[in-house]
Amino acid sequence: MQGGNMTEQLHEGLPSVTIGGDLTVGNIGYGAMQLTGPKVWGDYPDHEGAVALLREVVAEGVTFIDTADVYGPHSNEELIREALYPYPPGLVIASKGGFIRGGPEYSDMGASGSRLYLRQAAYMSIRRLALDRIDLYYLHTPTFTDAPFEKAVETLAGMKQDGLIRHIGLSNVSADQLRAALAITDIAAVTVHYNVAVRLGAAVRAVAEDNGIVFSPWHPGAVPGGEEGAPFHTVIDPIAAKHDATPQQVALAWQLHRTKNALPIPGTTSIRHLKENLAAAKIQLHPDDVDAITELAPETVRGE
Repeated sequence: MQGGNMTEQLHEGLPSVTIGGDLTVGNIGYGAMQLTGPKVWGDYPDHEGAVALLREVVAEGVTFIDTADVYGPHSNEELIREALYPYPPGLVIASKGGFIRGGPEYSDMGASGSRLYLRQAAYMSIRRLALDRIDLYYLHTPTFTDAPFEKAVETLAGMKQDGLIRHIGLSNVSADQLRAALAITDIAAVTVHYNVAVRLGAAVRAVAEDNGIVFSPWHPGAVPGGEEGAPFHTVIDPIAAKHDATPQQVALAWQLHRTKNALPIPGTTSIRHLKENLAAAKIQLHPDDVDAITELAPETVRGE
């Protein structure tokens, strides 16, 4: 982060969440993954539009941007630097390492937990983003087979000790893996797939909440459509009408009510949707409505 860790200049008076005890950011961030080519490969087709959108993200008061080296690969981090460097005071950029992209298809994805690979990935993200260190760096996946999971966590702990990264995050892990990591080092944040319909990260959410860890769900505002989505809209649409909001805004507001340390990272390529997402932070849901949305999908919280 450039220019200190105070965020009042960007997010004064708005709801916030604190990462790792010392990085306070607005409680709705921006997930930059969509600013890439098809299948998250290559450059975003409208380069100038992407630059303008990222600048609007910051102008609207967002103080947390989520990216990863595999987005592009590399082009997403380079785009953020082009659009926003020198960074405004208080802006936190999170990145991730561990995935390897061997080609333009999703089937070309691999992973590495090697100490040297992860350290190289962090160094290269620092270079592309023009940072001195990365404020929040995630192990992007636990699916690698070239190192034990615990060894990869130890690698990140060493990177923190060496000053490459400020805080450690985990992405797409199980609750048991999160517990194992906590036995090794402090974990500041976790990011998993969790929304009104998909509760894959429910057990991770519970462990995170118990340990004061920031919970950063991806695809946080998604609401199913079509026949599959009918039960969700039956509950959510009337709540949205009461607040003069969209169902997606209510889904985001539910995240903030559901989890004390929530930091959802909705992604969009539309300035209009960006503003709608941020406005969701101001929606005050009745506890009964929060419960009704929570009950729309089952949650397993005793490990994964």
